[in-house]
Amino acid sequence: MSERLLVLVRHGQSEWNLKNLFTGWKDPDLTAQGVSEAQEAGRKLKAQGLTFDVAFTSELTRAQHTLKLILNELGQPGLPTSKNLALNERDYGDLSGLNKDDARAKWGEDQVLIWRRSYDVPPPGGESLKDTLARALPYYVQEILPGVLRGQRTLVAAHGNSLRALIMVLEKLTPEGILKRELATGVPIIYRLKADSTVESKLDLAG
Repeated sequence: MSERLLVLVRHGQSEWNLKNLFTGWKDPDLTAQGVSEAQEAGRKLKAQGLTFDVAFTSELTRAQHTLKLILNELGQPGLPTSKNLALNERDYGDLSGLNKDDARAKWGEDQVLIWRRSYDVPPPGGESLKDTLARALPYYVQEILPGVLRGQRTLVAAHGNSLRALIMVLEKLTPEGILKRELATGVPIIYRLKADSTVESKLDLAG
């Protein structure tokens, strides 16, 4: 029987992660640490004996660069890859490019916390987590999941909030549950699925 393998990886540390800036759809690249994290992710996957048939990523440089570095470590630089804005990070709107401390000084700590950690309250001009799920989930169900269930070993390199959409479905989490879920940069999460698309096993390669 073919293996129904799905691996999710949040991009390595970006230049704006390092500067404590809201990033969203802005397009900074990886830091030196982010490059190392992506390479280490590839080495960890190789150590698990994994190879892939197809990959998916967002329209943003930091996710694409992470994927490229992982595939180089796996010896699969030419792997068929789909890029789609459905997997882009949450759009932080007017917060994009602002230092998180400056945003708290401008709008107040409580309001910024609501924008960051509520499920359905978007920042001005941006998306809530609910909005992000509304574009990422259909893409997962229509474009990614069918291949996984056919036995295509699938790697997805994307962003904290867009990956939360996939994890919410995979792990059957509530809106409250997914808000509490933190994703470390550059850490692969390996899922093996049953034929009904539920999770058979999960392995987080942190540490």
